Order: sequence, then structure tokens, then C-alpha cells
Amino acid sequence: MKTYLNPAEIMEMEKATTNLRDRLLIRLLFHLGCRISEALAIKLSDIDFAHATVTILHLKSRINLSCPICKARLGRRHRFCPECGGEVSQAITRQQEYRRVRTLPMDSETSSMLADFIMSGNPGSRIFGINRHRAWQIVRECGKRAGIPGLVNPDTGKARGVSPHRLRDAFAVHAVKLDDSGDGLRLLQEHLGHTSFNTTAKYRKVAGEEHREWYNKLWSKPENGNS
Repeated sequence: MKTYLNPAEIMEMEKATTNLRDRLLIRLLFHLGCRISEALAIKLSDIDFAHATVTILHLKSRINLSCPICKARLGRRHRFCPECGGEVSQAITRQQEYRRVRTLPMDSETSSMLADFIMSGNPGSRIFGINRHRAWQIVRECGKRAGIPGLVNPDTGKARGVSPHRLRDAFAVHAVKLDDSGDGLRLLQEHLGHTSFNTTAKYRKVAGEEHREWYNKLWSKPENGNS
């Protein structure tokens, strides 16, 4: 089974859509490499057609735990505080919201499709006007209609269906195949909104299939029978 989708398969998914909204959703997830939550949050005011860009807002909440005695940071499994040694019966919880904004370029065809979709109706406060569950359904249904086989999770080895995040993964792998230089990976990290470079770097290993190439060389037959 495959691990990642390729551009040709995603093009087939676009062809399998039944309306412009669904086609645009799949195209934005792949051509922008954005998260499903980011795509669904796009508003008309976020789009700059003059410069062919989309402003993406990413909100992420994180729960921080701290000791009720000395206020030291705790992990979820801590029963005793690593600082003061006190038993933690009820940790103090604080929710922090992280807000990041990035501006992504659009290719001309995607920009034109987005303009056509907006002109075809009256979008509300958000362009798509659907919830996350419906977006997942759309992507999965189009994957099935396009005959896309199941994918393998590279971390767990378990089978998984086509989902919005698989289109984001496909964008990253496609980008790395075209440019795996240091500057290319840095730009990809910025584009995807990764806080850690290690998160971005995993796509280089997958796209280049470095491990497989290295292993095959170990067992390849010497040329001309020389050892």
C-alpha cells in the first residue's frame, strides 16, 4: 500500500468532485498545503487577488499543568511534583491559546478557481460555510470515487483512508521532491507553519526514500563481477 498521495491522484480527486465548492476545497488543501481548520476559516477579507495571496490564521490551544504547591510545570502523568516533591492530587490547569498568521501565495489557476467560486454565489463570513465533519466526508468520498487506494501511516504501519491531512502531506512531499535544499526546507517550514524544523524534515526522508536507497546499495551486485 502507498504512504503518500501524488499530484496525479489528487487531480483525479478533483475530477471526481460534483461541484465547484468541493473541487476548490481539495485544490486549496493540496496547492496551499494548509490544515483543514485553516481552509475552513478563510474569509473573503483574507484573500488578496491583486497579489494572489491568502492570509491563514492558525489558532492552537494548549493545556498547561502546574503544581498547586510551588506552581512548577507538570506533565500529565506526574503524581509527585519534580520540584517540591509534593503529591499532586489536583493540578492547576491553564489553557493558553497560540495565534499565528502567515500569508501564502497562490498559483494562477487556484486563484482563478477561488474567484469563480466567490462570484458564483454569496459567501457568508467564511468562504466554504461547511463544518469539519462535512469537509472530511467530501475528501473521503472523492478519494473513493477517484479509486484512490488506502494509505499506510509511515509511523504506525496501519492502514488509513484519504483525509484532508493527507493532501497537506502530499503538498509537502511534492515540494521536497522538487527542492530538498536547506533553503527549500526552510521555506517549506515557513509555508506549512511548523514551529519545529524536525516536523518539516521528515518529508525529506520520505520524498527522497533515502533509507531505501541506502539499504538497496548494501545488497546490490557489484558491476563486472568485482567485489
